[in-house]
Amino acid sequence: MAFGLRTKSFGFIEGEAHEFVGALQWWNQIDDSDQWQRGTYYALCAAYTLVSFVALVQLVRIQRRVPEYGWTTQKVFHLMNFVVNGLRAVLFGFYRSVFAIRPKALEQVLMEVPGLLFFSTYTLLVLFWAEIYHQARSEPAQKLRPSYFIINGFIYLIQVCLWIYMSVSKTAAGLEAAKLLLAVISFFAALAFLLYGGR
Repeated sequence: MAFGLRTKSFGFIEGEAHEFVGALQWWNQIDDSDQWQRGTYYALCAAYTLVSFVALVQLVRIQRRVPEYGWTTQKVFHLMNFVVNGLRAVLFGFYRSVFAIRPKALEQVLMEVPGLLFFSTYTLLVLFWAEIYHQARSEPAQKLRPSYFIINGFIYLIQVCLWIYMSVSKTAAGLEAAKLLLAVISFFAALAFLLYGGR
């Protein structure tokens, strides 16, 4: 017994299709333009430089205000923000040189290190919130800091293994796995933000 499948025909009216294709052509012209790409990369470089500078100013202000406390979580957070955003500013500022690096695995290392440091920076912020939360509820917080180091060490170990795999294997599987890893760890960092940041 055969069943006939009834489907509706979806399509554009001729005028709508022309407008849609025209919009795509506009985007393709911008996407193919060296001038637009250069402007975008330099704008990103300027934005990351500004954020990096603000983090450095905050670090210096805190250090001058309370130098006797040493390296607190807050100071380390601002230092890591300075480094992460400074690295991204350099990468966007020298994007042509970065994209021309061979082997491709080395380029990927340079492109992914700021993302990993970003993960470490914001999991440090989650650690700070978690410590405050646990101390406010008189719960033990001594296992939080070792957990932070273990989780970050494990993520970095996986990433180094992926970089080694990418340098040995010439397939795109390593690149896709590295992108997936960054997406997954970013998702879990966001969940941690929701868990401790919303309390």
